[in-house]
Amino acid sequence: MDKNFFQRSLSGLVYVLVIAICTTPVGAYLFSSFLPEVKQQYLFYGLITFFFAVGIFECIRIMKFDNGIYKWLVFPIAAFIYYTFTKRFFYHGFFFNVNLSEMLSLALIPIAAITLFKFPKELYFENGKLIFTVVYLALPFGFALGLPKFSTLDTEKTFTLEVFMLFVLIWSSDTFAYLTGKFFGKHKMAPKISPKKTWEGFAGGVVLTLVLGFFVEQYFPELRGNWMIVGLLVSIFAPLGDLVESQLKRSFAVKDSGNIIPGHGGVLDRLDSFIICAPVVYLYFILEKLF
Repeated sequence: MDKNFFQRSLSGLVYVLVIAICTTPVGAYLFSSFLPEVKQQYLFYGLITFFFAVGIFECIRIMKFDNGIYKWLVFPIAAFIYYTFTKRFFYHGFFFNVNLSEMLSLALIPIAAITLFKFPKELYFENGKLIFTVVYLALPFGFALGLPKFSTLDTEKTFTLEVFMLFVLIWSSDTFAYLTGKFFGKHKMAPKISPKKTWEGFAGGVVLTLVLGFFVEQYFPELRGNWMIVGLLVSIFAPLGDLVESQLKRSFAVKDSGNIIPGHGGVLDRLDSFIICAPVVYLYFILEKLF
């Protein structure tokens, strides 16, 4: 058996298991016998915080910051912004109402992506690198904290599965798009950025992720929103998230964001789709409540 295949399979399995343990009530159940004080929200917060922190260091590496003040300001500024989301997470402060500061924060994410594609030279300046890193990581991971529901008072209310199902839909979108593109792909989507992506693969990912979203909607009615709509959003924005990270690495001539996941690269390589999809789904939950 190919050693790289075994390594990729094993590390991929561990990655999936860690996410499942930290984003579903399974985690708290496993810890309940010897560490009952470990609640599911602690595991989830620890996972997202870990991804956020490692992502910051990987982005600093990719963008090749000079060893100056901007490099050392990135983490404190990003951590402060993430901390504001942390307080809301533990005090149940995500209400999904139209809020001007939230709307402006969400708007900064597509602005950062547009800058990366249309004005990449702006990111060669140290202040541009600082702003992009903070917007690209602190805001998406911060909004991700608001997706699941839990109660610190009512033990009958379990930690809900929005984030886990979001990961499932992202994985399905990537897998279905890859398989469809491999067998039927002819028309390249973005040949200079990601040569393997095709429009046929994209279409296959959309259709099959919609089907999976239908089953999630049928069997998990306690989740926020309509999961066929979430499936559609994921199938559209997951490939975009991959293109954003690919363009970032291409702009700075870097192959992988890191090597923390053997055979798969770094955190940003694995979470590129999640970084874009999480705030998109958060925005959908706002609009869904509004209408």
